[in-house]
Amino acid sequence: QVQLVESGGGLVQTGGSLRLSCAASGRTFSSYAMGWFRQAPGKDREFVAALSGSGISTYYADSVKGRFTISRLNAKNTVYLQMNIQKPEDTAVYYCAADQRYTSQALDDYDYWGQGTQVTVSS
Repeated sequence: QVQLVESGGGLVQTGGSLRLSCAASGRTFSSYAMGWFRQAPGKDREFVAALSGSGISTYYADSVKGRFTISRLNAKNTVYLQMNIQKPEDTAVYYCAADQRYTSQALDDYDYWGQGTQVTVSS
């Protein structure tokens, strides 16, 4: 069982930056691929970024490529999402998730989810 707790959300102006963190419980954090997803009001939850357990392989949604960076520090059981040059359409609840098998972009592949952290971008 893995428990995930996101933090770092808040209000940020267009052009600013924000770093989200996701702290995981458990001793086998490095064996999990980690992903970030987001859900805007009235929309489905969508893939943002994913990172393999080793940190070597990364994947990004086209909408955030070049603006967001996913990283992890296995010694601290934490995964991060650095968000730069933000747009109002980045406003959403951001969720981190853990996957025991794949570094996946598919929401249904993930086994554990955090409660989410709100990010609001003002223009």
